[in-house]
Amino acid sequence: MYLTNFKLTNFKTYAELDVDFCSNINCLVGNNGVGKTNLLDAVYYLSFCKSFFNSIDSQNIRQGEDFFAIHGSYRFEQDQVTVSCIQKKGQPKQVRWNKKSYKTFGEHIGRIPLVIISPVDQNIIMGGSELRRKFVDGVISQTDKGYLDHLLQYQKALDQRNRLLKQFYEDRQWDEPSIAIWDEQLVRHGQVLYQGRKEFLDDFRPLFADYYSWITNSQEAAVLGYVSRSEIPLEQQLQEARQNDKYALYTTVGPHKDDLELAIGDFNIKKFGSQGQQKTFVLALKLAQFEYIYRRCGQKPILLLDDIFDKLDMMRVTQLIHLVGSDRFGQVFLTDTQPGRVENIFAQIPQVEHALFTVTPGTLTPMDNNLGSHV
Repeated sequence: MYLTNFKLTNFKTYAELDVDFCSNINCLVGNNGVGKTNLLDAVYYLSFCKSFFNSIDSQNIRQGEDFFAIHGSYRFEQDQVTVSCIQKKGQPKQVRWNKKSYKTFGEHIGRIPLVIISPVDQNIIMGGSELRRKFVDGVISQTDKGYLDHLLQYQKALDQRNRLLKQFYEDRQWDEPSIAIWDEQLVRHGQVLYQGRKEFLDDFRPLFADYYSWITNSQEAAVLGYVSRSEIPLEQQLQEARQNDKYALYTTVGPHKDDLELAIGDFNIKKFGSQGQQKTFVLALKLAQFEYIYRRCGQKPILLLDDIFDKLDMMRVTQLIHLVGSDRFGQVFLTDTQPGRVENIFAQIPQVEHALFTVTPGTLTPMDNNLGSHV
C-alpha cells in the first residue's frame, strides 16, 4: 500500500497542490519554515482523521479561507482507493473512503497504517506519563479495533466519574450508587486495557531491543518496562481510593495512571540520558512501532521521517536511509534542509528508488524526477 497522488486545498500554508509520489522514498527538501512538516501532517491526517501537531482542526485552514480539503489516492495491490478529509469552518469534519463518509472516525483508524518520527517525539521521554500511554495506546489501536473501542469507552466513563466527583463536592453530598455505576464501567473496560498493554509490551520489547541494538551497534542495553498497579483488581483499587478521589476531585487510580519505564542499563534515560541517547531511544521505539504494526496487520505502514538528521552522524543517517529504503519497509517521506546531503546519500545507494522535491512556501517542485507535480 502506498500513496500515489496527493491533493491539498487551503491546508495551512498551501492554497493548491497536486503531486504524484514514488512508492519508496520521497525526500522533501527546503529551508526551515517553508512547509515541509505541513505536508507530512496532511499525509498523517488521511490516516488518523486529525493533525499530529494541532488538535484544533479549524486552525489548520489556510488563513483567510473557509475550509481545507485533503485527498489522497492509494494503491492497494490491484485496487486504487481515494481517501478524503474535509473541514469547513463551523461544520463537522468529514472523512471519506471512496467518497463514502464514515459514521465514526474510529472505523477508519488502521485502514491506512502510518508511523511518524518527529522531533516532538522527544516528549515521549521528557513529557508526562500521558504521552507515553498515548504512544502505547496509539500503536495498539492501529491493529486492534476492540482495544480502541474499550479505550474510548473507558475515557467516557472516566470523564463522567470525574464530573460526578466535582458535582458531589459542590453539592456537599456523596451518592455511592451513582459513582458505582461508573466504577463498573471503568472495571469492565480498564481490565481490557491492562491486559492489552501487557500483551503488547511482551511482543514489542524484542522488536525495540533489536532496533536499539542495531542503531547503537550493541553498545548499550535499553530497558522498556510497564509501570502499573494491574496486579491489584481495579475494583479493589477504586474502593481503596475513595477518600483520595473525594479530596482530589478526580479518579486517582486506574490504567489512565499507567506509565512506561525507559532506561539504559540502570539509569533513567529522562534524567541521565544524553540528547543523542534520547533521540536513539525514540528512534528505536518508532521503528519497532513500524515493525509491530506490519506484523499485526500484514501491511507496511507509511513512514514519515521529519527532521531526523539532527544529532545523528552521517554514517548513521546513511545506514538508516539504506534500511528504510529496503524491502523491509514500504513508502517513506522524509524532510531535510540540505539538498546536497540527501543527494550524496542516494549517490552511495543508487539502488534505492527515490524522488526528490524542493519545498518553498506553498509549492512543491520535483528535482529531476519523472514524477509529475503542479501547484
